Amino acid sequence: MADALEPKQLTTYFALMEAVSLLQHAVSQQLRAEGGLSYVQFELLARLADSAEPLTMTELADGVVYSRSGLTHQAGLLEKAGLVTRGPSADDQRATVVGITDAGRELVAKVLPGHIDAVRRLLFAPLSTSDLDALGGIMTRVRDHMRAEPPRSAATRRSAKGSGVL
Repeated sequence: MADALEPKQLTTYFALMEAVSLLQHAVSQQLRAEGGLSYVQFELLARLADSAEPLTMTELADGVVYSRSGLTHQAGLLEKAGLVTRGPSADDQRATVVGITDAGRELVAKVLPGHIDAVRRLLFAPLSTSDLDALGGIMTRVRDHMRAEPPRSAATRRSAKGSGVL
């Protein structure tokens, strides 16, 4: 059995997870109310809108840290709604590429102001410029450390076993 987290580590872990949950809940409510989108659907549309070209499903799954099967389902819903297109890759017939439609771009443009407002109000409002610099540096370092692991799309499937204790 692994050693328990130190008290400061545990407090920091819980504070981070609670803050992320609260922010994601508020943003999810805003996206649902203003655009009928889930957070994952918004994230997919925003990544596609920001890309100069269509992306493969694997690129999308790795970018949004979402399972390939879940992404396939979400992309199917977005395609049925006329917000994205899917088709075979010209470079690799095994790959599927996803592109955003004009309707998808319009929906992103519609929900983005409220999304930005929620993030500013909840995440950035209580931070000073030096807080923001520190938090940005810390979270970038943590993210890069986590991203150094193989991407989820490269991981083999494992059966779910019992969870451990913090």
